[in-house]
Amino acid sequence: MTKFRRFAATVSTAAIVACTATAVMAANIFVVGGKPDDPFWSIVKRGAEDAGKVAEAQGGKVTWLGPQNYDNLGVDAAELIRQAIDQGADAIVGPDWVPEAMDPAFKAVVDKKIPLVIYNAGGIQAADRLGAMNYVGSNDYLSGKAAGTFFAKHDLKKAVCLNTLPGAANIEAFCKGMIDGVTEGGGSGSALPLPATSFGSATAVAQALKAHLLQNPDIKAVFAIGNVDTNSAVNGVAQAGKQGQVQVCGMNMDETVLNNIKSGTQLCAIDQQGYLQGYLAVSILNGNVNYGLTVPTREILTGPGVIDASNVDATLKGVKAGAR
Repeated sequence: MTKFRRFAATVSTAAIVACTATAVMAANIFVVGGKPDDPFWSIVKRGAEDAGKVAEAQGGKVTWLGPQNYDNLGVDAAELIRQAIDQGADAIVGPDWVPEAMDPAFKAVVDKKIPLVIYNAGGIQAADRLGAMNYVGSNDYLSGKAAGTFFAKHDLKKAVCLNTLPGAANIEAFCKGMIDGVTEGGGSGSALPLPATSFGSATAVAQALKAHLLQNPDIKAVFAIGNVDTNSAVNGVAQAGKQGQVQVCGMNMDETVLNNIKSGTQLCAIDQQGYLQGYLAVSILNGNVNYGLTVPTREILTGPGVIDASNVDATLKGVKAGAR
């Protein structure tokens, strides 16, 4: 009987230790991103939430924080980062959209020894500057450059970048890359900055582009910084009577964008695989908080990739599944 009691006590102690270990492995991860109703960011959010299922199975959770609009992007995003700290985040994911406004908040994260992953915007340079574990995302400059190079190869050597979020670091990098890409290919490029309130506004973007194309009849290509604005750009080209004369390429994609490529009303899309950005960033932090895991390749690139008529059908399958 004494042996049985000792055995029972041992089993009980082991059970308590196991339960305690399980309780410790619970990562409370906050993800700062775009508006949930933004088509691109809804894909990123799905990736983060899918990775969050593992965190939830281990007793943790993933909380998404996004601004209501993009009118005051840097300041609003910085406030969301501070909210994550105040709410007891074990780890934080965030894009470094506007470094001047957001870097102090990110530095507060690191100062409190909260694991941080920069994703989507800022690149490895932001991760290095801030002391983040990793950068997960596309190289913004190379994404824009891919479009500019594609334009030049298709003899579209006068291009404009439609910038509806001027001042955002990743958007400025998109435009600079596009201009450099088409210039290196023997052409020239420029940026058309519009008020941030025009982002996602089909009417505002289409009308502004129509006017710009009519004033600059030598423009042969337009690069837009998001799939919603890309669809608006296609409409603006048509309203200007330039369909077939001016080609459109844009960042990101949805089913409408891909059908435009299939029909020939759009030349290409630059893919940064937003689903992977959310999924990988959360997975890295969950593994770090729970098990002390790290990924030695600190820059984890999810793009850029060019989607055109040659691979649009395969890409459509991912879009219909809600992951691209």
